[in-house]
Amino acid sequence: MEAKAQARFVRSTPMKARRVVNEIRGKRALQAYDVLRYAPQAVAEDVRKVLHSAIFNAKYQAEENGQNLKLEDLVVRAAWVDEGPTMKRFQPRAQGRAGRILKRTSHITVVVGADDKKEEVR
Repeated sequence: MEAKAQARFVRSTPMKARRVVNEIRGKRALQAYDVLRYAPQAVAEDVRKVLHSAIFNAKYQAEENGQNLKLEDLVVRAAWVDEGPTMKRFQPRAQGRAGRILKRTSHITVVVGADDKKEEVR
């Protein structure tokens, strides 16, 4: 069973968000949550919120299907960052020119699922 959560139009550049997302990919969900809690990057808070939502989406799906799900068994199966729309702004420059400012946005997606290795051992 897998559950997905997505945050769209996050006001952070995709390059900065990918640095944080690469740290949690493949880890246990609760361990990744702790890593994000103490990460110094500002976008780590947004990624942590998406991970939190994905964890509880999985819990909700399990309850709906009548399955027993332990949060300790969840693993971050996939996590990626796509580029969102770019806002274009202009800043006045010397001699009447205009400098272009690009304010980039991101779409952050996290997929969590039960650990396959745990299911095989039972």
